[in-house]
Amino acid sequence: MATEDDGVHTICPYCGVGCGLKLKPGEEDGDVSLQPWFDAPVNEGALCIKGGASPQVVNHEDRLTEPLIRDDDGEFRTATWDEALTVIVDELERLAETYGPDATGFFASSKVMNEENYLLQKLARRYGTNNVDNCTRMCHASTVYTLRQSLGAGAMTNSMVDLEDHGEVYWVQGANPAEQHVIAHSNYFRQATRDGATLIQVDPHANKTTRDADIHLQLEPGTDIPLLNVVLKTIIDEELYDEAFIQERTRGFDHLEATLEGFDVEEAAERCGVPLKDIQEAARIYAEADNAAIFTGMGMSQHACGVDNVQNEVNLALLTGNLGRPGTGVNPLRGQNNVQGTCDVGAMPNVLPGYLEVDDDEARESVEDVWGFDIPPEPGLTNVEVSNAIGDAIHGLYVMGENPVMSEPDALEVENRMKDLEFLVVQDIFMTETAEFADVVLPATSWAERGGTVTNTDRRVQRMRKVTDVPGNTRHDLDILCEVGTRLFGDGFDFDGPEAVFEELREVCPIYHGMTYESIGFEGIQWPCYEEGDEGDQYLYEETFDTEDGLGVIRGVRHQDPKEVPDDEFPLVLTTARLEEHYNTGTMSTRSPTLRRKTPDNFVDIHPADAEKRGIEDEDYVTLRSRRGEIVLEAHVTEDIKEGVVWTTPHFSDARANTLTNDVLDPLAKIPEYKAAAAEVEPVGSEASADD
Repeated sequence: MATEDDGVHTICPYCGVGCGLKLKPGEEDGDVSLQPWFDAPVNEGALCIKGGASPQVVNHEDRLTEPLIRDDDGEFRTATWDEALTVIVDELERLAETYGPDATGFFASSKVMNEENYLLQKLARRYGTNNVDNCTRMCHASTVYTLRQSLGAGAMTNSMVDLEDHGEVYWVQGANPAEQHVIAHSNYFRQATRDGATLIQVDPHANKTTRDADIHLQLEPGTDIPLLNVVLKTIIDEELYDEAFIQERTRGFDHLEATLEGFDVEEAAERCGVPLKDIQEAARIYAEADNAAIFTGMGMSQHACGVDNVQNEVNLALLTGNLGRPGTGVNPLRGQNNVQGTCDVGAMPNVLPGYLEVDDDEARESVEDVWGFDIPPEPGLTNVEVSNAIGDAIHGLYVMGENPVMSEPDALEVENRMKDLEFLVVQDIFMTETAEFADVVLPATSWAERGGTVTNTDRRVQRMRKVTDVPGNTRHDLDILCEVGTRLFGDGFDFDGPEAVFEELREVCPIYHGMTYESIGFEGIQWPCYEEGDEGDQYLYEETFDTEDGLGVIRGVRHQDPKEVPDDEFPLVLTTARLEEHYNTGTMSTRSPTLRRKTPDNFVDIHPADAEKRGIEDEDYVTLRSRRGEIVLEAHVTEDIKEGVVWTTPHFSDARANTLTNDVLDPLAKIPEYKAAAAEVEPVGSEASADD
């Protein structure tokens, strides 16, 4: 174990920035204290409030410590590991024999290591199905899909270091890094703006990033395409595009021109709710910079037109030649500490490790040669498709570290479907809302109790290291998967720890092939790293794009309304986003005393004009409802949100935003439309609320 006398080097378990920290074990198992790691490669010792509070959940009193099996009366009882694993293997075998392997889904997790996600997707494919997916589907699937199709790789094109050193303009759309990627913002982006860079933010909700922005384009939710089409039209009409770059390194410019032929910029700006002159000013600033970078987030991806949203960002970068050099690019900011790595290692229904397509015979056979078994040649179902098919095509579900009852849209319907499963196994560190429906619950170990690798938002593969043991009968996710795989198949899952798994991963994952645990060390390595000794790439596409013809793909897109728009019954647009103090479904963060004190409960932001119409005052409790359900929470009356729009968070189980959100999907990325749903708000106790 690589340690120093004053602590063990590891990586923060929260967002995708990948901050390094040091933990020092206490006198009792599970007790850890936090210390700064001043020469950590990403954060140089700085931590946000979540990172600072991260040890509080390690030895939490709510931790699962024994396997649980649901008895004949529907109650959980403590079981031995042998009992629990026997039930799992017997049920998986029964489901395969009765319905075929495609009747079961496997959910991987961005909260666990690359090695463990690699094993889960290998287990699913050995079982005979490509029905394996992870939470990227809920957050970034549109970005992964579009960047792979149009540029070659579903990841940040650049790195935080080169963006800080060389970026002159930062175009931030659908992201709030000051709250959601705090150290990336404070150490890199804010510092660059202090050194003269210009920050342009496009977001329906004013937030902490807005305070550092030179321009804030506060658009209506769901109007990102017309806003960017105004930007593109302005750049084309004023001949601010990079003609040489377009001719030499792209295709599709003519399609973009045809799409924008006759495009009415004034009408589009009015639809967006943003003054035309402000959009055009931002367009000129971006286009005239020597180096301009785009940062994108879930505000762009979580739409039924998410692929088109991200494509228009790609169009903007390609049109102006802002790709293939430092300080440029299209850079998705990942939400969880290993959301990038979970995709990299193949925990998706359409790709194998290294983004090799499952329906590409040559690519599939290269993996089969290492694994020693046939892989199904057709892509499987995404996690939302698996959930939607429960009770029909899907009868079993294996969930590792995920919480779909909280994270999937239309949550009450998700609960109903969970009841229809014939068999559900959940392995996690807490009794989640999803685990409450399980037949078997397996107690896993936390991020501080085991080692492995994770991959951060700018493609840096880093090592997490074990700090402590937690009392109780817990097991590592990796050991659980090895045991399940060995019991099911007899061979192929006998690994002596995470490094042995990583060595096999290297064999089948070209972009990781040159990495070893030794070379990753404390600094990490950014993929692609094809051969041992390679240092990895800070930025991509210097000479060519990783597309079939080596060209970046420009494709014009047109506005699509959200699938659910306001009407007389639901006259407001509901949109959602994360808070600085909390994290995704709240499984960890809401159990932290520090984070809970900061923001103890959910709330909804509403514009003063909308509040006045409804008789709502600041800090009143209100009923927020949609066609799918309702929640009660506190109202914050604020001009941070546009009139006609309300905003809430997904973190709190007692007021779940996803009770309200729409489960309609982008047809290509299969990501739900979390960011726009028709809603209404009334004071608690009002006649409208009482009638519901």
